[in-house]
Amino acid sequence: MSEIVFVMDDLAGIKPEKDTSFALMLEAQRRGLNVWYANEANLELDGDDCRARMKRVELVDRTQHWFQVKDEQDHVLGQEHVVFMRSDPPVDESYLFSTLLLDHAERAGARVINKPAALRTFNEKLAIAYFADWMPASLVSASMAQLRSFVQDHQKVILKPLNGMGGRGIFLASAQDPNLGVMLETLTAEGQQLAIAQAFIPAIDQGDNRVLLINGQAVPYVLARIPGQTDFRGNLARGGRGVGRPINAAEQQIAEAVGPRLVSEGIVFAGLDVIGDRLTEVNVTSPTTIRELDREFDINIAGDLFDALHLSA
Repeated sequence: MSEIVFVMDDLAGIKPEKDTSFALMLEAQRRGLNVWYANEANLELDGDDCRARMKRVELVDRTQHWFQVKDEQDHVLGQEHVVFMRSDPPVDESYLFSTLLLDHAERAGARVINKPAALRTFNEKLAIAYFADWMPASLVSASMAQLRSFVQDHQKVILKPLNGMGGRGIFLASAQDPNLGVMLETLTAEGQQLAIAQAFIPAIDQGDNRVLLINGQAVPYVLARIPGQTDFRGNLARGGRGVGRPINAAEQQIAEAVGPRLVSEGIVFAGLDVIGDRLTEVNVTSPTTIRELDREFDINIAGDLFDALHLSA
């Protein structure tokens, strides 16, 4: 029987009603699998062995007191382990070092989802460049002059850091905005770090749509994250409203274009961000929205993922 290990942020700090990692843990428990939990800081490299100081947890699907620690052990990760790497961005030094340790777990026979090397190479903002036919006009640069020129060319632009999540650090800029210089200084650290600029897509008023992929295949429903009254961002963490609906033709085409490449890289579970008919991000670190879609459409996306991975007791 496989032991399922979730490397993730603090389990006590999640929102169970929204958390996709929690949905995956519940599915593992429903299937009679032992569910273990560890933070990045609980990983160690002992020689060439990747060890984890981890806790076996028992879960209850509720919004308070949702887990109990039943056991604590220190294990070398190997053939009996399936490891879900689910730490949230930023993809900082700690995150990257964790994936390097998990390379050793993988070499020892552990199954790591998603593949550690892919988590390093598929930056969530930059990966869209592999699918240029579907991306909006974009520029990645540390040059404030180049970014300013891009804003002037496109008039209305989204400016983003390369390592954020949940809408953090994103600006909506126009060529006439008197704060444009401050935005560029902030994002590029005065021209010392890369940032991405993307042409604004008016279809955002219909939602920043999350398309989930399991083994390269799109889940047939998407969550449209619609901006609130006072913010241009659709992110649920920034006041966006989530509305589920069936996947549309453009989203399906994008999924079919992206899916095979992700599978070839070892990315089993991913989330595509699509606005209108443009691909804006490829989420591979900790894709979300399972809980919202499961509730709205009475489906079990975690179950579909576990079926695809052939995981059961």
